[in-house]
Amino acid sequence: MNAKTKQSRYERIFTQISELMTKTTDPFARMATISAILHHKFDYYFWTGFYRLIEGELTVVSYQGPVACQTLAKDVGVCWTAINLKKTLVIKNVHEFPGHIACDSRSQSEVVVPVKNSMGEIVAVLDVDSKELNSFDEIDADNLEKIINLIYS
Repeated sequence: MNAKTKQSRYERIFTQISELMTKTTDPFARMATISAILHHKFDYYFWTGFYRLIEGELTVVSYQGPVACQTLAKDVGVCWTAINLKKTLVIKNVHEFPGHIACDSRSQSEVVVPVKNSMGEIVAVLDVDSKELNSFDEIDADNLEKIINLIYS
């Protein structure tokens, strides 16, 4: 998908998700809705979901795709690195990322976006995997950050 098409699709999805976010203020319902919409709108999204920080552990709470790892080892992998660095990570090839956690061996590339609550604390991450290398770029990162900001707005 070319950059213009991708950006246009994200803009339409953002509008759709924004409208749906008015139906509830519950962040977990919002996460479930976001993961479902994103997963079904992009062919290259293989696994799409949220891991919440619960008592110092990253625990899966809502997702679309194959069965997920229930919890992720502390301070290992892309999700924890995104939390520790407090920034979105775009990983072109997960096999080159030190400590990558392979919940599904078919995953080849990944984007992880930290989710902040209304006090600015990281409480979860959006994790999206693809079966193809180099699936994600700054267009994905920027737009996913914008979408994630709707959870606690």
